[in-house]
Amino acid sequence: MTMKKNAFTIIFLCFICFLAGCKSADGNSSLKNPDVTIGSVVQIISPKSVQVEGVGLVGGLNGKGSSECPPEIRQYLSQFILSELSSEDKISIDNLINSLNTAVVLIEGILPVEDSGNSYFDSKVTAYRGTQTVSLENGWLYRSELKIVGSFGINTEILADVEGPVFTDHISESPIDKRTGYILGGGNIKAKYIIGLVLGKNDFEATNNIRNRLNFRFGDNIARAARAGMIEVALPAKYREQRGKFIELLKATYVYDVPQNDQERITKHIKQLIENPESDEGEIALEAMGNQCLSQLYSVLKSPDEHVRLRAARCMLNLRSDEGMNVLKEIVLNKLSPYRVEALRAVTESGRSLDASTLALELLKDESFNIRLAAYEQLRKLRDISIAVRPTESASVFFVEKLTQAGRKEIYVSRSGQPKVVLFGSPIYCNKGFTIQSKNGEVTITAPIDQDYVTVTRKYPNRPDLTGQIRCTNEIDSIIHALCDDPPEKGQRTRGGLGVSYSDLIALLKQMCDKGAINAEFHAGTMPKIDLIVKK
Repeated sequence: MTMKKNAFTIIFLCFICFLAGCKSADGNSSLKNPDVTIGSVVQIISPKSVQVEGVGLVGGLNGKGSSECPPEIRQYLSQFILSELSSEDKISIDNLINSLNTAVVLIEGILPVEDSGNSYFDSKVTAYRGTQTVSLENGWLYRSELKIVGSFGINTEILADVEGPVFTDHISESPIDKRTGYILGGGNIKAKYIIGLVLGKNDFEATNNIRNRLNFRFGDNIARAARAGMIEVALPAKYREQRGKFIELLKATYVYDVPQNDQERITKHIKQLIENPESDEGEIALEAMGNQCLSQLYSVLKSPDEHVRLRAARCMLNLRSDEGMNVLKEIVLNKLSPYRVEALRAVTESGRSLDASTLALELLKDESFNIRLAAYEQLRKLRDISIAVRPTESASVFFVEKLTQAGRKEIYVSRSGQPKVVLFGSPIYCNKGFTIQSKNGEVTITAPIDQDYVTVTRKYPNRPDLTGQIRCTNEIDSIIHALCDDPPEKGQRTRGGLGVSYSDLIALLKQMCDKGAINAEFHAGTMPKIDLIVKK
């Protein structure tokens, strides 16, 4: 089935006003105070996250789906699927929904509105209540629309869409619920991110004053007066991945630029930073003021409190001064410091790429896997050449990433966000003299003791009479691609792979590490956190 790509553009502010009811702050009387901050006289409309849901259709279930579908859901799916089909596609939508190879599912997700610059997110899919679906394993969710929770059937704007392979966790000790799965990184936010500032009264002068102040501090055309009492603020490129921080900077920005008050303000916020380094208040206020704070921040770099030094150095770096870089480097390389990752992130976000990659590469040698993983994540953000990235050639696209640094051999697999297998200390090889079989008996990996190759075999669930077999090298990267790349189309001369899913692959890798077929430690990332949604 060919799906059309529809584009949805939403003014996110309108949606947020729907959530918040556009309650305003009555702070106009405070505007006469020269030391008043924007956060004290406006209501900032921007939720930290938004719960969304939808209904969709999962296909590729090999007879383990169901034909049941509530009438109102069937009507909606029929209309939606019809709108997705190209003019060349001719299918019976009822037959598609009725097929035991498909299942109607409830989709749930949480848009990471404030705390992430990422447009993609995880979603949870659950076989619709009352249906006889047996399993969603290895299925594929066709593109589906997501709206605010509780708005199904209402003419509400579409906030996101989602599609992709169903991920089932096969490596946890807890029992597997085969009627539930996840679409890792398959949700795509369609809403335009706009922050709303609402004043207590429709005051043109105050509205224009705040707009002009924000444009002066953060860049032209960042703020726009939508009407008296309402200001729309776009996200500056510098804070694209720090939305929550930018909102705190907005709150801390003074309404009036009063140069004669600067020293008093700076002294006040330096004192906050020194006396309470556990709080963001002092650091945020100083960054909001700008580079007139740099001379006084420089003296704080010599503080005996490492946390204070970190905050001062990071603030200076965010204000485009390298004076604190040596302090941040010292913290990153101090094996006893609890702030190493925080300091490395500061260098990655605001420092020179060369400094950040040099520090991260050094941390790849650290004794702690959590530190090594954090270093890898920063190198990935920098798109550093030390990471060799290769996508699998499969419908369920995931990435195989190799770091060739010396040291421990480790395999890390993600279970939220972009699916990926990370090979630390690559190349990693499969030992000879092992045979590993998947729990369902479909996949067998054989490494003969007297040969330099590995044979991977798969019995296809929908064709029990068909068995695929591929010979590859004993390097783990080669084995992964032999297992998971799509089989070649009829007539193609490429080798292809056996089409094993990402869910099944990571279970096989864990099994190989546990049984000694691979001399590497196995690590798995955390599962998606979507169960915060309140059920209807």
